[in-house]
Amino acid sequence: MSEPINRLYNTVVVARGETPPESRTAKLFRDGRIKIAKKVAEEAVEVSLECVTGQRDKVIHESVDLIYNLTVLWAEMGISPSEIWHEMEEREAAYGIAGKLPKDASNG
Repeated sequence: MSEPINRLYNTVVVARGETPPESRTAKLFRDGRIKIAKKVAEEAVEVSLECVTGQRDKVIHESVDLIYNLTVLWAEMGISPSEIWHEMEEREAAYGIAGKLPKDASNG
């Protein structure tokens, strides 16, 4: 699973500096961090809405869009996929593979 995301991340990083108007990735970077964050939120909402309406194929489609935009956000923030994988491994060790930080342990 990590290989496709690593490839996507590397492609996003390279595309960041491209200038052709047809480059969606370069345009997102030019539009800035706020636009990138809004795209992540928008795609997350679309995944959720398609789930609620039971549109399985649309959930898959929108999930890919969400992963793409999340990867752009990581690149914008200077976060590498390996940092995400490391955090996942830390949580797995502490809480199990499906573990999530307890509410009182995150951000106060």
